[in-house]
Amino acid sequence: MTINNLPPLVTVFGGSGFVGRHVVRALVKRGYRVRVAVRRPDLAGFLLPAGYVGQISLVQANLRYRESVFRAVEGASHVVNCVGILFETGRNTFDAVQDFGARSVAEATSAAGAKLTHISAIGADANSPSNYARSKGQAELLIKLAGPDAVILRPSIIFGPEDSFFNKFASMARIFPALPLVGGGKTKFQPVYVEDVAEAVARSVDGTIAAGRIYELGGPEVMTFRQCLETMLSITNRERPLISLPFGIASLLGSVASLIPFVQPPITADQVKLLKVDNVVSEAAIQEGRTLDGIGIRPTLATSILPSYLVQYRPQGQYTRSGRAA
Repeated sequence: MTINNLPPLVTVFGGSGFVGRHVVRALVKRGYRVRVAVRRPDLAGFLLPAGYVGQISLVQANLRYRESVFRAVEGASHVVNCVGILFETGRNTFDAVQDFGARSVAEATSAAGAKLTHISAIGADANSPSNYARSKGQAELLIKLAGPDAVILRPSIIFGPEDSFFNKFASMARIFPALPLVGGGKTKFQPVYVEDVAEAVARSVDGTIAAGRIYELGGPEVMTFRQCLETMLSITNRERPLISLPFGIASLLGSVASLIPFVQPPITADQVKLLKVDNVVSEAAIQEGRTLDGIGIRPTLATSILPSYLVQYRPQGQYTRSGRAA
């Protein structure tokens, strides 16, 4: 349905971020008009060429300021919230961004008579000892109250060209003589491709998947933390010993690293808490069809995509001979 012969308008909060930029591209390919709501519109101009002239617009919005959130959803038929943080900095705390901010988006969406798709995370739990998971879980509860028909997507760790997982450890492998395996590297993940997550979002906007449900998004294989790092090292042609780091020591190091100003810590104490629990799709979600396969999306194998962007971390980049490790 169009208004004045214009395609429907979708507001995407966090549209210039890692996941958000892929969501924007998936939506414009379907013909939607997209309003990208970000804190710094001047840094989001790279998105404009993804659509035709006028299809993508940039607006300033900060989830900590409700007025800007309500303005950003005016006239939209659907709202997508991609905003999330992995660690706290200044006023951008988990509670401010992932709890209060998500609530503002849900309430603004409801007031505008629009529909909502919210990207959460596997492990979201209002009672979790992790502040990250707790704020994600609390947000889900508030979203359900504000809009019972909202679609909530819970991905496992997301991989893709701009990810903060494989890229982080590949970068560390270029500098450090060894890599840490927090808790022995036994934590299980189900890496999911960012394009698959974006496609799931687009289908929720299309209305082709059931509303009012929580979907858990994981890739086709379960990998331990150790296997993730071994795969990364194999692709980047580097040999690095993997050293087991007990949870207690990792938590202490994370707490100290978080105290250093203006430096992104390699790991935080809160992330250590997350690593104590496996990050995989639940059996209930599989049985109920609340997965990528369940909504008709064939999950992408990590090893089919990782070489395309991890090649930059090889000793001589794309010119590194296969089998030669550094």
